[in-house]
Amino acid sequence: MGNYFNERDKNNLVRLRELRDQLPEFCEEFFVGIEPTTTTLTRLNYAYDLRIFFDYLLKNVRAFRGYKSVYDFVVSDLDKVTLLNLESYLEYLTLYTFDGKEYSNNEKGKARKISTVRTFFKYFFNHDRIQVNIAAKLTMPKLHEKDIIRLEHREVERILDAAETGAGMSEHQQKIQRNTRVRDVAILTLLLGTGIRVSECVGLNLTDIDFETNAFTVTRKGGNRAILYFGEEVRRALLEYIDTERKNLVDRCEKLRVEDKDALFLSLQVNRISVRAVENLVKKYALEVAPLKRISPHKLRSTFGTNLYRATGDIYMVADVLGHRDVNTTKKHYAAIEEDHRKIAAKAVKLRDDD
Repeated sequence: MGNYFNERDKNNLVRLRELRDQLPEFCEEFFVGIEPTTTTLTRLNYAYDLRIFFDYLLKNVRAFRGYKSVYDFVVSDLDKVTLLNLESYLEYLTLYTFDGKEYSNNEKGKARKISTVRTFFKYFFNHDRIQVNIAAKLTMPKLHEKDIIRLEHREVERILDAAETGAGMSEHQQKIQRNTRVRDVAILTLLLGTGIRVSECVGLNLTDIDFETNAFTVTRKGGNRAILYFGEEVRRALLEYIDTERKNLVDRCEKLRVEDKDALFLSLQVNRISVRAVENLVKKYALEVAPLKRISPHKLRSTFGTNLYRATGDIYMVADVLGHRDVNTTKKHYAAIEEDHRKIAAKAVKLRDDD
């Protein structure tokens, strides 16, 4: 049976090799060196970021004005890059042009690209290929904390109702929705009821689910497998979808691709549903019930985490179920809820009996 994550890694690897051909030759040493400790997606993002970095050096740094292309760079050229060059690059990332297209970055985008440069310089410095790690002196962009957006209880009920009824949608949308209603409800119920990531949802296979124990296996970030459990609402939604819409789709399909045969969630084209499709359906239904909130699958994950923390008060349980490697990540996202507990604590202890 097809494995979504193996296919995704294979596609990332193909694209990564294409991008490596667009970088200076010595970059090959970097990608080979970090391969054992990074995912294909991480290395792919590094390659995208390094393309922009070398394009910037080629076009904007005087020390390299005689170079005709990025292929002229050698590893010792990294010692010619100054701290001012890197600080100018940080400013450049606010708005720049690459391959004839205009791009911009917010704080998070800048931070990721600077992190790539710092990792790149550190690698060659640690391997004695350059004399100075000038990138270590570059200050990372300050990331401002964003409010955690989540659905309230009534909004959760309304988004599930919207998926079931198609209320508020155009006639065209309702026509499509009638063929995906059960699937959409199942996806929303699963995301809200378990807090799994959208990639984990898309990657689920039928053989990953055990309805006798209400358990399922997900592939976490980094490729680790974990067994999670779901409640009765999720069980009912999944079984209804598997026994009706999914079965009808497969029965009508003359030739189902091998890689999609075991996929839990299918598109109307009888392929494994994509991450983009799940993002779009969440956005579509959320607009009807919470138009002022930008709801994505990750916000449904935050909603689950919030509900679980409020119900248990156990931050370590929330971290474990969500698959956070560091509990501080969980605390950062749900710290605001701790205020609820503090308020309850303030009222719980009485010093005198009421008269």
